[in-house]
This record gives sequence, C-alpha cells and structure tokens, in this order.
Amino acid sequence: MDGAQTATREPRPREGIRPLDGFTIGVTAARRADELAALLRRRGAEVLHAPALRIVPLSDDDELLAATRALIARPPQVVVATTAIGFRGWIEAADGWGLGEELLRTLGTAEVLARGPKVRGAVRAAGLTEDWSPASESMAEVLQRLLDEGVQGRRIALQLHGEPLPGFIEALSEAGAEVVDVPVYRWMPPEDLAPLDRLIDAVLCRGLDAVTFTSAPAAASLLRRADERHVREELLMAFQKNVLPACVGPVTALPLQAFDVPTLQPERFRLGPLVQLLCRELPARARPLPVAGRQLEIRGHAVVVDGDLRPVPPAGMALLRLLARRPGWVVPRAELLRALPGAGRDEHAVETAMARLRSALGAPMLIHTVVKRGYRLALDPALDGAKYGK
Repeated sequence: MDGAQTATREPRPREGIRPLDGFTIGVTAARRADELAALLRRRGAEVLHAPALRIVPLSDDDELLAATRALIARPPQVVVATTAIGFRGWIEAADGWGLGEELLRTLGTAEVLARGPKVRGAVRAAGLTEDWSPASESMAEVLQRLLDEGVQGRRIALQLHGEPLPGFIEALSEAGAEVVDVPVYRWMPPEDLAPLDRLIDAVLCRGLDAVTFTSAPAAASLLRRADERHVREELLMAFQKNVLPACVGPVTALPLQAFDVPTLQPERFRLGPLVQLLCRELPARARPLPVAGRQLEIRGHAVVVDGDLRPVPPAGMALLRLLARRPGWVVPRAELLRALPGAGRDEHAVETAMARLRSALGAPMLIHTVVKRGYRLALDPALDGAKYGK
C-alpha cells in the first residue's frame, strides 16, 4: 500500500469505524481464500493474500487413484470421512475414472463414521448412510470410539484432508488395525513464490498486524520458505512479539507451536469465528492514550483520534510507535531516525516524516518538539494514571 496515498484519505468518524479498520491481515489460504478475505474486508481490514500452497486436482492425483483401486480390490470394514468437500471430491474423482459405482458399492458394505454434520450431508448425498458421527466434530472422539470398539485385524479407510492427524494412524496401527490413507488433497508449494515472499517480508517489517492460517500445511510451508530464505528465526521472533498468528484450530497451529509461537484460535474451528476473534483481539491490543486533551488509539496503519480514524504513512507509523513506547518521554532524533524505513543518516528525514505525521493526525499538538533534543507524545499523565490505576 502506498503511504502517501493512504495519508490523503479522509478520516472515518467513530460511528463508521469497523472493528478491523486500520489493521492489515495476511491470508495464507489456498482454498476459500476469497471467502476469508471478504469477511475481513467487510470488517475494515486491509488484506494481503499470499497462498502458501497449491492443491493438486483430485482427478490428476495418482495417489488417490491408487488408494481407490486398493480399497475396491480389498474392501475396508470401516470408512472414516473427515471433510465434506474431500468426500465429495473423492466420489467425483472416482466417477471421472469410471470407478464411481464400484467405489460406492465398496463403501456401502463398510461401517461409515462421519466427523461432523457437513460430512454427514456429503455421505448421504452420495447415497450412503453414516453409522455414527461425534457431536464434538472431533477426530479425537472418532479415534476413541474405534479403539473402544476394537480394531484388531480391521481394515480402515481414512480420508485425509490435508491436515496432519498426530497420533491417529499410529494409535490405530498399534491397536492392530490396517489403515489405508485416502489422500483427497495433496499440497504442493505455490508455483509463484513472489506473493509468499512479500508476505514474509511484511511480517518481518511489521507491515502486518496478523496472519491467518486455515491449514497446518500452509503454516509449515510458510516456515519452510522462510528457512529457505534464511529468515526463519526472524519470522518466529516477529510472530512471538509483534504479529499475531491466528489459526482456525489446534491442528492448524501445530507447526507454529513446535517453535514455541503462541497462536490465537477460536472455540469453533470455522472461518466466521476466526474473523470474530480477530475483531476482538486486534482492537483490544490498541491501548488508548490520553494525549494533549485527546484520546489516541494506535492501530496497524492508522490512528483513531477522538473517534476519527486517520490513516498514517508507514514512516509516520514507525515514529509514532516509537514515541508511544514511552509516552511523555523525549525520544532523540537519532533514535527516531533509526526507526525510519530506508531513511539513511540524514536527520532531516525525521523532520519531514514528523511533519507528515502531524498532518495525518490532524492535531499537531499531540507531538511536542523538544528543542535540540527530539520529540515526545504530549501525554496527559493525570488522566493516564486515573485510567490505568497509577
């Protein structure tokens, strides 16, 4: 986003401020990315989309074809269906190979376990009937049921859905089952890595406030690309300190948590609740400050001043964040210069960026010039102490 263009926008009045106005969010999804981006934009966010993966079409996937033929040749006693889109895609792919009717006859002889209501609908739409479905939509509950029933000597077809299932296959195998993986999605790195590199760069320079993940392979792919560029440690530090990683569920979060990155997750593992959680968490991080008789709330690429949303150029945001670390204290010009992106060594750049920042804020007295020393936020200490119990 061009900072100069951003600074010329008109402020948005308080009654028009949406929860994610002023924030920029990265989207790594390959599937349903447009839906997630639309939900975020509707609530005010700027969105940077960079698919971390591409999905191999089912009809072109030799692994799925091989698994389908193996199951028709030796039918399973149990079928575990995990996602509606994956189950439908499997049946459609089999139809394309001329194996659809044989596959349905094979599955019809097995005990069918459907992970949730959407999967139940897909199973029934295929002309089959599920034998059981967990109320929790949890694979852990599916595993427990199978283990309680006993799986010794049973052949189990497990429809994978692109997410790792830690311990699931191992637990069944150790209990004596023969598990046949049915890989209805196969993830590959994106053909064009440039968008993913731009997203990584945006995380590193704090150009994003949050990054959303809707699959564990996407999170793993992002980390793998950062490792290829030798910036993985810097990326992890950015996630730990500045940029919020928001995952649709606990399985999706596993690749990040393996590196001790705390993640945000909704209680219900859906896109809607994920967006709602961001709508609560990101504004809550923007601590309001009483400054020069005004209320100042710093967001990702904008500032709320007395209820008006005011976009600020990137250089101005860098200065304002540094001033806000120690509100009321003087920050030297040399320190401010180091915070400017690509400013070089000319302190005149600080004066220029500060003038543009004051103009964007629409209230020049929010920032005081301290002659021969630097600048400071004009904090109202009495109001700040009363608000925060100091």
